[in-house]
Amino acid sequence: MGAVACGAMESAYQHHAARALLDWQIELGATEAICDAPVDRYGLPASLPKPAAAGAPAGAPAGAAAPRPAPAAPDADPVAAARAAAGAADSLEALRAALASFEGCDLRRGARNLVFADGNADASVMIIGEAPGREEDREGRPFVGRAGQLLDRMLAAIGMARDATDPAKSVYITNILPWRPPQNRDPKPDEIAMMLPFMQRHVDLVAPDIIVLMGNISCQAGLGRRGITRLRGNWTESYGKPTLPMFHPAYLLRTPYAKREAWADLLELQARLRGNA
Repeated sequence: MGAVACGAMESAYQHHAARALLDWQIELGATEAICDAPVDRYGLPASLPKPAAAGAPAGAPAGAAAPRPAPAAPDADPVAAARAAAGAADSLEALRAALASFEGCDLRRGARNLVFADGNADASVMIIGEAPGREEDREGRPFVGRAGQLLDRMLAAIGMARDATDPAKSVYITNILPWRPPQNRDPKPDEIAMMLPFMQRHVDLVAPDIIVLMGNISCQAGLGRRGITRLRGNWTESYGKPTLPMFHPAYLLRTPYAKREAWADLLELQARLRGNA
C-alpha cells in the first residue's frame, strides 16, 4: 500500500477517534469549549505578575485596597408586595391579573397554568381547597381531576353545583395556591403566607355567605390550625366569614370510610344554608 494511502487511512482514523472522544464528552455533559483556540501551557511564563486587588482603580499599585462595596439592598418582602398587589385589585379580573403578574412566588415558574377559580361568583358558598394537582394545572381550573369529580357528586347530593345560576344553589371554588407545587408536595409556610393577602381579597370580592375549607392546608391558611379530623364539622370563622372545615375529596378517595363524616358535614352545610334563606 502506498504512502499516500497509508496517510489517508491514518488521517481518517484520527478523525473518527477525535469524533468519538467528542461524543463521549457530550454524553458526560460538556456543552462548550473553555477557549476558542488551544493554549500551549508549556509556553506560559514561569511566574505571572500579581494582579491588583479586586475593585482597585486602574493604575493603582498591586495590593492596593479595594474600595468598600456598598451594602446590598435588602430583598423585597413578598408578603408586603402581595398585600399591595391584592389591595389594588378592585374586581376579580383585576385580582387574577395581579396574581398572574406576581413575581414573589417561585411556584409560578414550574406551573403550566394559573389556576384561579371556577363556579358562580355570586354563589352563597365559597369552597377553598389546597393547591392544584396535575389535571388542574393542565386545564387551569380547580377541582377537575378525580377529587373534583367526587366534589361535584357530593354537591349534587345536596342540590348544589358549581355551574348553577341560582346563587343559593351554586358554589364558587378556588385554592390557597394558584400554582401546582412540584410533585404535588405540600405548600411551604412562606408560600402560604404570600398568598394569604390574595385570598383575603378574593373573599372580599366574592362576598360569600359561607366558606368551606377543604383539607389541612386550607385550614392551616385560614384558621392557623391543622388537624382536619378534629376541625371538620365544627363551625368557626375565617376571612371574616362563617366557616365549615371539611375533608378534602382527595382524602375521601384514599379513605372511603370517612365519607360518612363528609355526608354529615354536607347535611350541616345544607341546614345552615336553609337557615340563611
